[in-house]
Amino acid sequence: MKNLEELTHIKIIDRTALILDIFAAHARTKQARTQVELAQLNYYLPRLTRQWTHLSRQVGGIGTKGPGETQLETDRRLVRTRIAHLTEDLAKIEKQQKVQRKKAQSFIRVALVGYTNAGKSTLLNSLTEAKTLVEDKLFATLDTTVRRMELNDGLAILLSDTVGFIRKLPHHLIASFQTTLAQTIEADLLLHVVDVSDPMYSDHINTVQDILRELKISDKPSFLVMNKVDRIKDQVQIQEAHQKYPDALFISAKKQIRMEKLRERISEFSSQRFVYAEIKLEYTDGKKTARLDSLCHILERRYEDNGLYLRIRYAKENEAIIQSVINNDSTA
Repeated sequence: MKNLEELTHIKIIDRTALILDIFAAHARTKQARTQVELAQLNYYLPRLTRQWTHLSRQVGGIGTKGPGETQLETDRRLVRTRIAHLTEDLAKIEKQQKVQRKKAQSFIRVALVGYTNAGKSTLLNSLTEAKTLVEDKLFATLDTTVRRMELNDGLAILLSDTVGFIRKLPHHLIASFQTTLAQTIEADLLLHVVDVSDPMYSDHINTVQDILRELKISDKPSFLVMNKVDRIKDQVQIQEAHQKYPDALFISAKKQIRMEKLRERISEFSSQRFVYAEIKLEYTDGKKTARLDSLCHILERRYEDNGLYLRIRYAKENEAIIQSVINNDSTA
């Protein structure tokens, strides 16, 4: 890069630097700006030697022994200090958001994931009337957007949209965006949105799955949503995609094609995976209440003269242990 800059007399950047520049241009909130700056500093820190080799060693001050700190060493120290401060800021933001997410635990949480520019923001708008930014460009969405979505059975979920993935996403970039990706990591269901009109859509699917494995959430329940079918004119192409991904749902968020089917599939997931119940406990059952609080989501607490009534939601696979706790099983 240094040699190319000397030859061309223009600034040369690599793929990662370009991604970071795009991120910086789209960062709107304090959280996004902090994450982008942290990722940029982590990226440029080991490259200071190459970029600033022209800086000479500075002479030490009066009374010092030998030469002073090089400009390069000073720059590195300042960058590391800034990285430490940004890391602390992100930790505070994460603490605040954990409190907010805890309040939202009474809802089933669904996260939109996918390759960049797959149409996730358009899908969010279509399902929730969120009116979030929609642009035909890479990484138009950087900040997490969470909106309430009403289901056909009268229940409601929280639907979240976040930054799109890309092939060979740098590791330090994923680390810096852990706070943003928390909505995805903690979601009950992932909607993997794919731009099926893109000739490289199969590669994009594999890329997203690789990143989900890196985030250790590849085994989370998910639906494959093939978006932008309105852009495909060749029916053979649609048939091939159907054969390759028979369980996928083919839609167009922009043209409202098969959106009702997607709503039905989310409702089916909700009803099949979770159990809603109301139970009555004695006020002396403090340990039992605490145990239930760790095993399920307590949606409502109602204090009556004859006891405490809890409306709870739990995964069906936890049915046995929940019942054992309610029935005072000492082995629970």
